[in-house]
Amino acid sequence: MSWLVSTSLRLRVLVLALAVVLMIVGVRTARNAPLDVFPEFAPPLVEVQTEAPGLSTEEVESLVSVPLENALNGTIGLKTIRSKSVLGLSSVVLILKEGTDLMAARQVVQERLSVEAPRLPAAAHPPVILPPLSSTSRLLKIGVSSRTLSQMDLTILAKWTIRPRLMAIPGVANVAIWGQRDRQYQVLVDPDRLRAHAVTLDTVVKAVTDASAVAAGGFVDMPNQRIAVRHRSPIEEPEDLAKITVAFRNGSPLRLGDVADVKVGFPPPIGDAVINDGPGLLLIVEKQPTGNTLEVTRNVEKALDDLRPGLQGVDLDPTIFRPATFIERSLENLKHAMYVGCALVVVILVTFLFDWRTALISLTAIPLSLMAATIVLVWWGATINTMVLAGLVIAMGEVVDDAIIDVENIVRRLRLNRASARPLPAFRVVLNASLEVRSAVVYASLIVILVFLPVFFLEGLAGS
Repeated sequence: MSWLVSTSLRLRVLVLALAVVLMIVGVRTARNAPLDVFPEFAPPLVEVQTEAPGLSTEEVESLVSVPLENALNGTIGLKTIRSKSVLGLSSVVLILKEGTDLMAARQVVQERLSVEAPRLPAAAHPPVILPPLSSTSRLLKIGVSSRTLSQMDLTILAKWTIRPRLMAIPGVANVAIWGQRDRQYQVLVDPDRLRAHAVTLDTVVKAVTDASAVAAGGFVDMPNQRIAVRHRSPIEEPEDLAKITVAFRNGSPLRLGDVADVKVGFPPPIGDAVINDGPGLLLIVEKQPTGNTLEVTRNVEKALDDLRPGLQGVDLDPTIFRPATFIERSLENLKHAMYVGCALVVVILVTFLFDWRTALISLTAIPLSLMAATIVLVWWGATINTMVLAGLVIAMGEVVDDAIIDVENIVRRLRLNRASARPLPAFRVVLNASLEVRSAVVYASLIVILVFLPVFFLEGLAGS
């Protein structure tokens, strides 16, 4: 300990230079540090969802979930496999071991799904691997409402204008739309009219399918060029679909409108959204595991500001759910605690020691300690979250306490030395004064460290 203190005093210019370098590196590291509300406590996982409209819960489990579980069992780094089967939907979650390459595991899952998908029931859609999400994936909830546009018009606007713009932002993993109303032509068949015209439902379905199919038209060879033939659907409005021929009766065509009503509608909604006491859409922006919550949130809000001039009559409300607010408040609390700590140090030292230089020296311990902690946390791969910020605020008390004890004793010894008959060199006085309290300060700090040391040996979720 004596060697460390004496060397630092002899090479004080080098120590000051290293402190300046530490501050510069710490500030740059803090600006690029990943910020989040909570630490990433969820293990790496891959989730596969399969829609199976019309199948009951038991059928989804036996015909979809169980075959997928068997196919995905043994995936690289697999720790646990879980599944959930509900009406018309299967969800299979593969929980991987810590340290598993998530991208490699997703590739293996995709290969196995491509083999198993053709064996699923005809009612099941192809299995879909959900994008990798953070454990605190929900970044923003954006309300979309309008007094002039219907929900179907808002859905078109959200799917083709807003969502693509937000998905292009780095760090955004997915943008889910709740309350959407997808526009579709609905054929409402009347059973009485079917019986009256002796037409089966299969005949109507086949006629509608043939009329709405888009086929390749081939090409026509000309003397000097080849012209592509484009098939253009004649159905542009519900009235056009109602005019298609379903069958012939006594040489006359039987139109679709004779046996059914055709209108514009939307599928039965699974969920809905109420925005500002009225119908609307709710956009849920989810971030990637490595995304910086504060940075991605601000980029999303900037993109919304860029879109607003072109969305006349549409209200966008990104304040419904915004986790970045907690981070901003935590950072403000940390700044407030640092300012209060600095002010108290200045007041106490100036009041009792009557030396502004002493206060300045003690104050340097606060930013240097914070920057050093930030560098270590980022190097460790941790995120700067509300829990970390709370710990830094508490640790500031220990840092200030040690700095004040050391500086106060040095100032006191220097004053006594100046008043003595045979004063010693300032170097020797500072060294002796620092070593005088060094043991007490070190032991006090070691006791605090020993109190928290068992935390580092915790296993599982608590340890991470």
